[in-house]
Amino acid sequence: MASSHTEHVNKQTTIAFAELDLPEQVRRGIQDAGFEFCTPIQAETLPLALDGHDIAGQAQTGTGKTAAFLIAAFTLLLRNPRRYKGTESCPRVLIIAPTRELAMQIREEAELLGKHTGLSFHAVYGGVDYHKQLDRLREGVDILIGTPGRLIDYFKQHVFTLKDTEVLIVDEADRMFDMGFIDDLRYLVKRLPPPEERSSFLYSATLSYRVLELAYEHMDNVHRVAIDEEQVTVERVEQMVYHVGVYEKMTVLLTLMAREKPERTLVFVNTKSAARHVALKLERYGYRCGVLMGDLDQKKRIRMLKGFKDRDLEILVATDVASRGLHIDAVTHVFNYDLPQDPEDYVHRIGRTARAGASGKALSLACEHYVYSLESIEEFIGMRLPHCFPDAELLVMPPAPPRSAVSLLDFDENDLPKGRGPRPAPGGRGRQRVSPRREGTIIRERPPTHEPSVAPASSVPASSEASQDQSPRKRRRKRSSSKAGGDAGASAPVGEASSQAPRAQGAAETAGGEAPAHKRRRRRRGGSGRRRPGEANAGEGGGAETGSGAPAGGEE
Repeated sequence: MASSHTEHVNKQTTIAFAELDLPEQVRRGIQDAGFEFCTPIQAETLPLALDGHDIAGQAQTGTGKTAAFLIAAFTLLLRNPRRYKGTESCPRVLIIAPTRELAMQIREEAELLGKHTGLSFHAVYGGVDYHKQLDRLREGVDILIGTPGRLIDYFKQHVFTLKDTEVLIVDEADRMFDMGFIDDLRYLVKRLPPPEERSSFLYSATLSYRVLELAYEHMDNVHRVAIDEEQVTVERVEQMVYHVGVYEKMTVLLTLMAREKPERTLVFVNTKSAARHVALKLERYGYRCGVLMGDLDQKKRIRMLKGFKDRDLEILVATDVASRGLHIDAVTHVFNYDLPQDPEDYVHRIGRTARAGASGKALSLACEHYVYSLESIEEFIGMRLPHCFPDAELLVMPPAPPRSAVSLLDFDENDLPKGRGPRPAPGGRGRQRVSPRREGTIIRERPPTHEPSVAPASSVPASSEASQDQSPRKRRRKRSSSKAGGDAGASAPVGEASSQAPRAQGAAETAGGEAPAHKRRRRRRGGSGRRRPGEANAGEGGGAETGSGAPAGGEE
């Protein structure tokens, strides 16, 4: 079993990077990044890593763990010649990250710190540029950064090999267990050279027993460095928990934002539906906000993060996918709209603020659905969180700005998961529309009803009046056999009721003057057009009675 050493560091250091034995290329990159003094985790791990020891580092979020293992890896590569002499692509450093955002963050920081080293960097992750990433990896890279799934995909296709990889780095190792990547991680580690033939660094904000077991199993001569182990959260974060009802959360959130006036804000929720609801409500109140969640397209993720970093978006509503590895400067406030169910997620959420020595606020809303996580969170961080009930002012919904004043330029509603929409009206074929009086109410439009035309009582018999009282939407048609035309003349009493109406109408037209033009054209054509096969023409009064089929116009 690998040996281990534990060192606890609980005080700030003033060690400058100039005092460390680093190559000149690395020093220039550190100066370009604006770093002058080491953070505690950097001051303790860098000397051990440069001496060839394996590191298991634990420190609070935002204390410079990424720069610590990158500087150590650059130094080891520049001091030692390349061992692999084959033709296959074999990265000298393999960095494994649990999320896409963290992989992109590591690549950006590596390009900044290693700009003068001459080393090549490449990041592979899912959701975008599959073939482009594959072609770049085949060309060969010095430092390969990626998520476990995409790395295994390319490895099984023999795009690259790991037989002579010199340095292994695992970032956010506890998240690997939470996201179910531990089997993938073990698969990749077993393809590397033995622990004594490579350097291994493992960093995380929390080191559980299962993470330490992984370190002792696949690392050699492990040195565990714990920075402020008794205090998991950052001191400069002002924390407060508000006990509210689930239907009061949105009101309290909007009122707190109006009171605090944050410059750059992260709002964390537990579900994608909650993210959509909160983002739409904030956008309605005039805030420029974006959404970051698990099933969002990778290109849209990158656009959202870039807009938030460039201050085009002032609020980012996110699930826990964004609570790990996002290094965004000047985040002043973190709102936990939903308390996380995992205590470790709380540490990573509030760690998005108060980074690199700055201060920030973490305000949480504890409703009846998620308040049960509060006890486990306090037990995990080792302190009791300050809490209160909202005063009367926080429970008053602020007035919404006019809709014309709301900017939709920076908020793309297509980036949100679509809901099912309103339920259809029960039964019927009427068209649905939204009532102008009450938004969201669905009513049915009935077909318009027409008043029946009233003819003079002297000219229209009772049978014709009865037929006109029928529903105008669906008129009944009298069925007749194919012999209706021939039998009509022989049985006058049977067809009398049906022939009286057109006769009376023709008499009225003759008495009042000439028939309308459209009726004259119809009579010259010889009928009224549509009729059933074998049915007598309704406009042929004489034909129906005599059976000859002569048009009624001959009676004029």
